[in-house]
Amino acid sequence: MFKRFLITSAAAALVALPLGAMAAQPVIEVYKSASCGCCKEWVKHLEANGFSVKARDVDNPSDYREKFGIPHEFGSCHSARVNGYALEGHVPAAEIKRLLAEKPRARGLAVPAMPMGSPGMEGPRSDPYDVLLVKDGGKATVYKHYK
Repeated sequence: MFKRFLITSAAAALVALPLGAMAAQPVIEVYKSASCGCCKEWVKHLEANGFSVKARDVDNPSDYREKFGIPHEFGSCHSARVNGYALEGHVPAAEIKRLLAEKPRARGLAVPAMPMGSPGMEGPRSDPYDVLLVKDGGKATVYKHYK
């Protein structure tokens, strides 16, 4: 009887381990225009990196940037929100994961404009770009530089 208990317990632990080890990433809500192809590619990038995404086509994505407290000069083609943080533009999934792990006091992350080589903007060249940590009051610091 005890032997059967040990075998059953061990089997249950083996089944439960992968489920527990695969902690689900939070849902990212993306606000984009219906016609923007690079926004769709960024959503695919997020999903490929384990995030669940709810993409919403809206008339004016910049309305959401303003609502989330990201200054106009950090704008891009889409805005997003995850766990209370704003995401503006083609922010790499790795930096979103870092943001969620570190939980800094900030509005969120931004990749201003639409730099070639950023997630969703892959193409014939890759330009250097910065991921900015946007703080309250609109000040920003470089969170990560990509070459």
